[in-house]
Amino acid sequence: MSAFETHSGRIPESHRDILEKRSFGHLATIGSDDHPHSSPVWVDHDDGEAVLINTVRGRTKERNIRANPAVSISVVDPDDPYRYVAVRGSATLSEEGAVEHIDELARQYLDVEEYPHHDEEDDPRVIVRIPAEHVVARGREYE
Repeated sequence: MSAFETHSGRIPESHRDILEKRSFGHLATIGSDDHPHSSPVWVDHDDGEAVLINTVRGRTKERNIRANPAVSISVVDPDDPYRYVAVRGSATLSEEGAVEHIDELARQYLDVEEYPHHDEEDDPRVIVRIPAEHVVARGREYE
């Protein structure tokens, strides 16, 4: 195995496909009790500059990010569990375009046109943008 690390602010093209599959990320935030909180999440990316996820305002991950934006996310290739990308950065939150974004993710992950739980949510959707401040991409070189 080889490791590829960069501080350049971009996810390498060699690993962006992981974020375009039905891969689940594991988002780590710091809770109000100073302990880590990990959540499985759907993922997307912004031309390799950031990992994007979607949540609802007021959920634990959103509250944690609002209090402390330092996060990390790791995403394993569902076709090769030895291949992954991990990103650390200071997350930002935005409601702009968040409903459309969750619908895009629902198309990717559920094969439906619209996210099926819009009617069940009272609070607004939020896009979490995790800039690729530190990236580790790892995968097999053999086979």
